[in-house]
Amino acid sequence: MVMKYLDPKADLTFKKIFGNHPKRLISLLNALLPLSEEEQIHEIKYLPTELVPQLEGGKNTIVDVLCTDVRGRKFCVEMQMEWSDAFQQRVLFNASKLYVSQAKKGGKYSELQPVYSLNLINDIFAHDTPDFIHNYRIVHDKDSNKVIEGLHFTFIELPKFTPHSIADKRMMVLWLRFLTEINSNTKEIPSDLLNDPEIGKAVEDLEVSGFTDAELRAYDKFWDSVSVERTLLDDRYQKGMEEGMEKGMEEGMKQGMAKGEEVGKSQRSIEIAKNMLAKGMDEATILEITGLTEDQILQIQ
Repeated sequence: MVMKYLDPKADLTFKKIFGNHPKRLISLLNALLPLSEEEQIHEIKYLPTELVPQLEGGKNTIVDVLCTDVRGRKFCVEMQMEWSDAFQQRVLFNASKLYVSQAKKGGKYSELQPVYSLNLINDIFAHDTPDFIHNYRIVHDKDSNKVIEGLHFTFIELPKFTPHSIADKRMMVLWLRFLTEINSNTKEIPSDLLNDPEIGKAVEDLEVSGFTDAELRAYDKFWDSVSVERTLLDDRYQKGMEEGMEKGMEEGMKQGMAKGEEVGKSQRSIEIAKNMLAKGMDEATILEITGLTEDQILQIQ
């Protein structure tokens, strides 16, 4: 079977689709970010994807797609194949760096513009809810209407998405279908995806014929690395489960032995108390020597 399309979630294809097509990226951002009508994006300029620290010795990081709009707002887009806590921390680090980088010497803090971080995850990390879109802001712990503006985070769990999940947001559904339905096994693209101008052009960019042999090798190498990473994660998970069970058994044995010792000690104290009572010793002395309570002494009597 000859492959006709490449998967848009791969590093190579994702950057090709969204890294140099402003209208297409604007469509994606407006569809997936929680922006009101007044906050919609109309024009963007691409920025270098390498985030260089302001201070010497700081950490350089690279994101998939980065741009700014005419208001000065920053938009950072990441496609992530596997979820990890480290990725979540990196997202926070990058967004904070983008926010701080706006500050110029002598400038006003009031001039700082918001940073929006859009993160598409081809994995499930929130197992306790069917929701697949997770939006975060800095809010008051008792009143969510009180918000500190500046940093906005959106995480989307692609495997949870189903087209009927959001019937009222057509473009959101179309872009998420584009990201989840097209892969190397796809032979025919649904007409409603092709009929949208930007998504239709994005589909054309996924055609195998538009890639060089070197790019196709890089594409295959990317999926090989994803497969290896998943295998390692599964192995670590399995090992962690086994170690957890072993540790649980060890702890159970320790607790059992400790409980046994405690019961044995209590029985010995009771026997000693019985002997002391039989010899007519006073209660205060018995309590001090055995460590028993007054109720226990009464029960023995």
